Amino acid sequence: MKSEPSDVSIDDLANLPDQTVAWYGVRNYQARNFMRDQMRIGDAVLFYHSNCAVPGIAGIARVSSTAYPDATQFKRNSKYFDPKATQETPRWFNVDVQWVKKIELISLAELRRHPQLESMRVLQRGNRLSITPVDPTEWRFILKHLIRD
Repeated sequence: MKSEPSDVSIDDLANLPDQTVAWYGVRNYQARNFMRDQMRIGDAVLFYHSNCAVPGIAGIARVSSTAYPDATQFKRNSKYFDPKATQETPRWFNVDVQWVKKIELISLAELRRHPQLESMRVLQRGNRLSITPVDPTEWRFILKHLIRD
């Protein structure tokens, strides 16, 4: 899951009440579907900082709720307002994400150095999705070889 550190960083998440944040503002149907249809309570998340000086994995989080309608789609003063969304037929969803731990940043360049990760969706050229699944073999490789405790 990608977040701009200027919006919510791994440090911000660690300092929030209950160390939990609603993953609001997703406005891409494919990313929404990954979150709404595939994420389950307890799923681990690579918390990725994007649109910053050094993008990369900054921490680990956990999904702490099932998907529910993103309230920002209904707020006229929100940059995430969607005039086609209604309470009866919401278009956008979010899950709550809970802090697990901050890690030493694993940069995008570092991720690209490993052939074991070459199929990772976040590394594909042109990928702009804020949420992408991670294959279990990629997850295990990152945990075993790239995260230092």
